[in-house]
Amino acid sequence: MKLEKEPTVKRLNRIEGQVRGIVRMIDEERYCIDILQQVRAIKSALAKVEDAILKDHSATCVEKAISSGDPEEQRKKFGELVDLLSKVKG
Repeated sequence: MKLEKEPTVKRLNRIEGQVRGIVRMIDEERYCIDILQQVRAIKSALAKVEDAILKDHSATCVEKAISSGDPEEQRKKFGELVDLLSKVKG
C-alpha cells in the first residue's frame, strides 16, 4: 500500500479551512456548541488522516522490516509503533 497523497493533502487542506472557519466563529462570538461541533469535525477528519498514514506505514516500512529478516530492524519498527500508540493512549 502506498499513501494516496492527493486525497490526504485535499483532506488536510479542508481541515485547514475548517480551522480558519473556527477562528472566524470565535471572532464573531458564535454559539459555543456550534464551535465545539466544528472542533469535533476537525478531530474526526484528523483521525482519518492519521489512520491512512498509519496504514501506509504498516504496509510499507513495517512490512519491509519484517521481510528483511533483520531482527534489529523489526524491533525498531515495532518499537516505533508501540511508542506512538502509548503516547496516544496516555
